[in-house]
Order: sequence, then structure tokens, then C-alpha cells
Amino acid sequence: MIPPAHSGVRAPPTPPLPQAGWQLGGPGSGFGHLLSRILNRIVSSVTINPMPATAPYSAEHILAYPVEYIAGIDLYNAGEYHAAHDAWEERWMGPVAPDEKLFLQAMIQSAVAFHHLQIGRPGAARSMYLRAKEKFARLNQPVFMSLDLEDYQAQLDRALSWLLSVPDPREIEQPEMEMPAINLLPGAAMIE
Repeated sequence: MIPPAHSGVRAPPTPPLPQAGWQLGGPGSGFGHLLSRILNRIVSSVTINPMPATAPYSAEHILAYPVEYIAGIDLYNAGEYHAAHDAWEERWMGPVAPDEKLFLQAMIQSAVAFHHLQIGRPGAARSMYLRAKEKFARLNQPVFMSLDLEDYQAQLDRALSWLLSVPDPREIEQPEMEMPAINLLPGAAMIE
């Protein structure tokens, strides 16, 4: 069974960033506050605590990539799929290159597939899974923004291919799944 959101996997609490007149996501944005907290956690981990050897990304990745991308990775790996969608969508809605936009849309749709499973909507999960696969195929890159897309897609297939085994995935019980984990490849390249 897919673990529900808020399944106990939590990052340690961090104090909010000092308010210096800026806020990600616009004034009063709850999402902006979330990104600020995540950014604070990232900055603290880089400047105070060394990155653990098993971290999904390095300090180099943090410097090379947008905060929304890094925040989405943290949220996704914590099983907070809807929040990961929100982080990546924040970047996707802005002025980004076409390949990055396509990549982010595929990542958003893969996260939403798992969110739909969390709320008991396997038909919608299947639709998002298929859309994500189509976007990754159109992107046609083995690695993008330091993510090994071949490995990530293989993880998605292992977790979600059961959705394609019957005409209506509501007809079968959801199996135990090994959830995908996003781990960026060492040595950050700039946005492709």
C-alpha cells in the first residue's frame, strides 16, 4: 500500500527564514512559506551540517538548480507528492526553456500519479502515469537536470505498471510497491 501523506517521514523542524521583504510564491502564499522553510533547511544543511553521504543531491546541485526543483525532490522523497507537484509547478509556470518545461511537467505528472493513489483514485493515477511516460519519451534524454531518467522511469514502471494490467485499475487491489526515490547524479550540470 502506498503510505498516506504525513506518514511520519518528516524532516526536522527548522526555524523560518528571517523576513527580509521577499517571499517565494508571492505575498501571503502558503506555498511560498513552504519553499522558504525548505530553502532554509537546504541552506542550513550546506553551511552548517555537511551533506550526508546518502543525500539525494549535493551542495553543487543546490547551487546549480532552482530551489523549486530541489524542494520538489525533498518533498517527493518524503512521500509528499502533492506538495512536490506544487514546488515543481511553481517553476514550470515561470519562464523556462521548452525542454525544462517538458521535464518538469513529466515530474509533476509522476508525482500526481502517486498522490492519486494516496487518495484512492487508481484510474486518475494511471492517466497521470501514462502522461508522464509520454512526456519523458518526448524529452528523449537519458539524463536531465542531473536525474538519470532511465533509472527514474524504471522505478516508476516497477511501482506503477500494475495500473496497466487491467482495463480498469479499480478492479484489482493495489499491490505493495517500492516507491521511487529521486537521487541526482554526482557532478551537477547546469540546466540542460
